Amino acid sequence: MELRQLQYFVKVARKQHVTQAAEEMHVAQSAVSRQIHLLEEELGVNLFVQKGRNLHLTSVGHLFLSRIEGILTDLERAVGEMHEFLDPEAGEIRIGFPHSLVINLLPAVVASFKKDHPNVKFRLRQGTYTSLIRDVSKGEIDLAFISPFPESHEHVTGELLLTEELYAIIPANHILADYTSIRLEQLKHENFVMFSEEYTLRSIVMEACLKAGFVPKIEFEGEETDTIRGLVAAGMGVSLLPAMALIEGGQMQPAKIRVTDPQVTRTIGLISRKGEKLPLVAEVFRRFLQEYFQ
Repeated sequence: MELRQLQYFVKVARKQHVTQAAEEMHVAQSAVSRQIHLLEEELGVNLFVQKGRNLHLTSVGHLFLSRIEGILTDLERAVGEMHEFLDPEAGEIRIGFPHSLVINLLPAVVASFKKDHPNVKFRLRQGTYTSLIRDVSKGEIDLAFISPFPESHEHVTGELLLTEELYAIIPANHILADYTSIRLEQLKHENFVMFSEEYTLRSIVMEACLKAGFVPKIEFEGEETDTIRGLVAAGMGVSLLPAMALIEGGQMQPAKIRVTDPQVTRTIGLISRKGEKLPLVAEVFRRFLQEYFQ
C-alpha cells in the first residue's frame, strides 16, 4: 500500500469522479484509476460503486475513508512540524474564518503579524460555524476565528477575542434613516433581508427580534454581507449587520443606526483542537492575537 494510492483514494472519494480528481492532482486519469484498482485488490474489497458518471463510496469505503483522512492529516501535520522545527519563521498557519470577518478583521491582523514574521505563510479556509468547528476538530486547520464563541465544546477550546455590536441598516430614504438610535420593535412591520439558515448571524438577529416581541418577515435571504447590504440599500428591506461589515464601499449605502432595545451583539473568538498542542508557528500567531485584541 503506497501513500499516493491513499491520496488518490481520498481525492476521488471527495470529488466522486476520477477525471475531476485527476485534473485537480495534475496526473493522468488512467494513473488514478490504476492505483485505485491496485488498492482495492490489496484490500480485497470494493471501495467504490459506479452510479451514472459518478463514483460513490461503498459502506466499507466510507469506513476506510474515515480512517485514512485522519492518517493523512496526521502525516501532513508531522511533516509541517518538522519544517517548523528547522525554521519556525518559515512555517505555515492553517486558519479558518467566517465570511463576515474577511472584509476587515482578517486582512488587518494578518498584515500586522507579517510585519514581524514576513516568511510565515497562511493557508486560509472560509466556512460556516459548523464547518469551522468540524475542520478544527478533524485537524484540517490549526486555528479558526469563530462567531459566536463557543463557551464550552467537546472537541475545541479557545479564547474570546472581542464582542461586537450589530447595527440596524435601512434604506437611505427610510423614515427612520436620520435617527441616531432606535428600538428594534420599530422595525417589526418591515421586510427583513436575512442570512441563510446555516449562518449564525441569522440566529442572532432572530433571537433579538423575538426578544423585541416580534417574528421578522423575511423577504430575501443571502450568504454574504455585501449582498445583504446592497439589497437593503436598494430598498428591498432592512437588516442587522455587525459593525465591521459596514465599512463603506461603493455608491449605494444603507443608513446605519444603533439599536438600543435590545442591544444586539456577537462574540468573536479563536478556537483550536482540544487536548492537542499547536504547531509552533500557529502558537506564535495565537499569542500575537491575544496581545492584538487586548
